[in-house]
Amino acid sequence: MARIPSFNILRSFEAVVRHRSMTRAAEELCVTHGAVSKQIQALEEELGVTLLRRLHRSVEPTPEAEMLAKTLGTAFGLIETGVKQLQPGPLSVSCSSSILMRWLIPRLSEFKKTQPDIDLQISADHGPTDMLRDGISIAIRNDVIPPPSNVVVKPLMREWIGPVCSPEYAKENGINEIADLARARILATSSRPKAWAEWLALSGWKDAIPKEHESYEHFYVVLHAAACGLGITIAPRFLVEDDLTEGRLVAPFGFLAGERNVVLWISPQVRTRSDIREFSDWLCQEVESYVHAPSVTSNKR
Repeated sequence: MARIPSFNILRSFEAVVRHRSMTRAAEELCVTHGAVSKQIQALEEELGVTLLRRLHRSVEPTPEAEMLAKTLGTAFGLIETGVKQLQPGPLSVSCSSSILMRWLIPRLSEFKKTQPDIDLQISADHGPTDMLRDGISIAIRNDVIPPPSNVVVKPLMREWIGPVCSPEYAKENGINEIADLARARILATSSRPKAWAEWLALSGWKDAIPKEHESYEHFYVVLHAAACGLGITIAPRFLVEDDLTEGRLVAPFGFLAGERNVVLWISPQVRTRSDIREFSDWLCQEVESYVHAPSVTSNKR
């Protein structure tokens, strides 16, 4: 059996290749540049091959070094996975700010009542992510975002979308038919700039698309603007369900089944943990009422 170089040397080598820099590798490993340089030199002498070409401000790995570093990266990932399974940290949840503020947080107290011992750590993010690197257990995402490799993808719900505004705004501006949108103040969000066009296409409306008057950065901001009577906007039903129930918003034309789905990404290294199963099952129960939402198919003109 071939002698395997020390773990510290291999870890330094993998970091150098990944960063293309001994300085950055040393910073990551909390050691000196000289220590990393000596470890790389020792590895090259032990293997009898040149692994790195030293450039002025960086290093360039040879093809052999690239292959070895890729294998080591996979191995270190497996080691980290094994350790995390024996020493699980908090259940880390990632979702967009809008889902977090308008849907998840208002319901978390019910989950905590039934699972008070589960330690939750929640972060606001809506884009692609490396779940292992970022320490994320579960991510709530829209299915237009490609999932990372190896994650478990679990369907959560279909999005139902429709225009919403305050009841006072709908009454004052006579918003009863789709044609009435021509005199409405149209609110949009830069996080989903085609929302109005998508809904109008689903509704079968063939006339001119209403001109947008104002655009806000996030759903939770534009929905707050709509609730304050500043205009009418498009929203996924699950983000406004509480507002509809409590009368802060109305949906003049109901909701239509959209083309997007909300899904869960479950990190592969923690998928067997009981707290992950408990939380994902609870999420599915919470959205059950939305899955069978009635579709509005009649188009008023």
